[in-house]
Amino acid sequence: MLQYSNIHQTSNFAVLSISYEKADVETRGKFAFFDENIKSFVSRVHQKDLGDAFVVSTCNRTEIYTTSSNYLLVAEEYCKTIGVNLTDFLQFANILTKEEALIHLFRVAAGLESQIIGDFEIIGQIKKAYNRFKKERQNSNPYLERAINSAIQISKRIKNETGISNGAASVSYAAVHYILNNQKRIAEKNILLLGVGEIGQNTVENLVKHVYQPKIKIANRTQEKAEKISQKYNIPHVDYSDFDKELKNTDILIVATGAKHPIINQSHFPNGKETLVIDLSIPHNVEKNVTENENVTLIDVDELSKQIQETIQQREKEIPKAEKIIKELMKDFMEWEKKRKLAPNIHHFKAVLKNMERNEMHNFYKKNKYINITDMELSDKMIQKITNRFAKYIIDNPLKAEEISKLMHEILVEQPNNEFNEKH
Repeated sequence: MLQYSNIHQTSNFAVLSISYEKADVETRGKFAFFDENIKSFVSRVHQKDLGDAFVVSTCNRTEIYTTSSNYLLVAEEYCKTIGVNLTDFLQFANILTKEEALIHLFRVAAGLESQIIGDFEIIGQIKKAYNRFKKERQNSNPYLERAINSAIQISKRIKNETGISNGAASVSYAAVHYILNNQKRIAEKNILLLGVGEIGQNTVENLVKHVYQPKIKIANRTQEKAEKISQKYNIPHVDYSDFDKELKNTDILIVATGAKHPIINQSHFPNGKETLVIDLSIPHNVEKNVTENENVTLIDVDELSKQIQETIQQREKEIPKAEKIIKELMKDFMEWEKKRKLAPNIHHFKAVLKNMERNEMHNFYKKNKYINITDMELSDKMIQKITNRFAKYIIDNPLKAEEISKLMHEILVEQPNNEFNEKH
């Protein structure tokens, strides 16, 4: 039996997904993954020789993507990393493998699985998550690399070729949409945004874009980052230590921080001032009982998603166009994977032909003391042509690939070797 490379075995692709479909905000928060967990998770997975895995964790979903056939062991290491029970995790997790997992990744990247359909913020989060894990791993996985690149390509095509993102309904825009629809004289309102991560920055961008001369200030635990965003959008920032003081003059507080526990509570609203609080964080970073103060209105991610149903209905009409693009790129990916799986067979076949060529050239030279360069070029072309025919046949007939490869090996290698041994 021929022994070929096992490179294709990295394609044991699987995803374990916890999303808004089965888990509410509190539950999603329980299984959320933070940057500080990356080093430990990557280390655990590779100490156990479980292959490659990376985690995408957003406000609407936490997903473990892995090329390991032992995906449950990967999930177990994940749960140990974030300090939850595997049984609890599996209770809410959807598990998909191979082609189904790949289609899921592409649908997520396309915004079709987002709580708000057509939310393209997710593709940036997928790219960032994969790159962080790749950096920690100090290595790349060809299958994951190709899958992520295909996901990016799908996202770009759907954004450009369909109307699925029309009406802008990302979580960050939904917050601005809510303010526009529920606040009077917005230009007079003091808006304070706490946290300038990706969601926070997108919210600032939408506020600046859709509100005329907004009175917005930003605050962030890391002062340097606040200064950078402040300069980018030409808006003031406040020192994090002055947050409580600034809050007293705030009409609208938007919280887009990434803390594990609530950092805003009742004590932050002591003066009876009417305040709209929008919590974009998962898990919640604002305690729900702040609404016991009747002057405080609290809106969270789930509530925002309900505000834009009309836009969603329009976007849903574009889903068939998006799915057609996914189908096209899925076909390309499967063709690539098929060729990749059979590459060792094709390389072996060509190597056998090249070996035969070298032997014949050697014998010819030994007898005639010269070799015509034109003959060598012709021989190369013939070998490539025969190899191409062989490759096409096994790609078109993958179920016969091993049988045909073995037959060629017997005819071109084993039989000549046996005949040589018999003669000598």
